[in-house]
Amino acid sequence: MRYRLTLITSVIIIILSIIPIPEIKHLDGVPLIDKWVHCVMYGFLTFVIYIDHRLTKRDINIKFIVSAFLSSAILGGLLELIQEYCTTCRSGELLDFYADAIGALLGSILSVLIWIILAKFSNQR
Repeated sequence: MRYRLTLITSVIIIILSIIPIPEIKHLDGVPLIDKWVHCVMYGFLTFVIYIDHRLTKRDINIKFIVSAFLSSAILGGLLELIQEYCTTCRSGELLDFYADAIGALLGSILSVLIWIILAKFSNQR
């Protein structure tokens, strides 16, 4: 099955996004901790999409890069809507969606840079 890691990562993010999460007091001192968590989760998801794609030994192009970014960002947006309108224990926030999209963008940038480095390294052999 292709994109197995992406599916597993997505399911974990979906579950974490809809279950009640208790407050963690020792993280209260970190400014915007919730936004950082969103950024990291969706950056990691985008990175996993690239890993899964790389495992199929396919090349990347602009269509794939845009698709990987949009897939992560759209999932983030949908989950914010689900939190707002379908749960009683979570609330959706526009700033959370922005953090999701920024994380997806940073994940794409990092993944493309790593892809380029790996391609250059494998061509030198």
